[in-house]
Amino acid sequence: MVEIKTDASLDAMREAGRVVATALAAVQEAAAVGVSLRQLDETARTVLHEAGAGSPFLGYRPQFAPTPFPAVICASVNDAIVHGIPNGYRLCDGDLVSIDCGATVDGWAGDAAVSFTVGTPRPEDQQLIETTRRALAAGIEAAVVGARLGDISHAVGAVGRAAGYGIPADFGGHGIGRRMHEDLPVPNEGRPGRGLPLRHGLVLAIEPMFMAGGRDDYTADPDGWTLRTVDRTRAAHCEHTVAITEDGPRVLTAL
Repeated sequence: MVEIKTDASLDAMREAGRVVATALAAVQEAAAVGVSLRQLDETARTVLHEAGAGSPFLGYRPQFAPTPFPAVICASVNDAIVHGIPNGYRLCDGDLVSIDCGATVDGWAGDAAVSFTVGTPRPEDQQLIETTRRALAAGIEAAVVGARLGDISHAVGAVGRAAGYGIPADFGGHGIGRRMHEDLPVPNEGRPGRGLPLRHGLVLAIEPMFMAGGRDDYTADPDGWTLRTVDRTRAAHCEHTVAITEDGPRVLTAL
């Protein structure tokens, strides 16, 4: 069931989104050559703790997962697309890092992700990240009252396909509110003018994820969580929690 939020609920979700944005900024600032992914998770935990926020990631176990997720961020490096578990891996010069983070405040959730490079960036990685950001911006721009869900999906997918990137078909955005994942999946490809009409108070996590090699298939690590490109080319992932309002899209996870 799709829940339409009140304006007061949107304001409450903004507080959760603000914590997510702060955590992502802190993690990106802490990311440097030699820093471990586990240290980045600790950085995010500190932000959540100081804000009095909970983590919808920690202990989360969807049907596909063999074990509960053990961290407050997903940390996916290079050919990892999404859901990477923070471990002892230490960042190297030129790594492409995608960080996904969520927070809960007063019973409401926020969810966002960023991709960036550590040290000396590779031009092709910069292009991949920038294209993923543009796709997110296009999806947000399409999230207006009177449009349909397919308009968002089409806007995201068109940017990725024009660049020649692959899109994992089984993963995309989602509804969000009192739970991190609510009804209404938001695919990263779709047909314009199709799907649910967008109404004031609908809140969606829009999250393009692109693979540089152009293939759409992927593999899962033995941990059951981390998804990787089949050809081992690099991937990027960006996300915002967005409310559809009569005044236009409201990005609840902006810094």
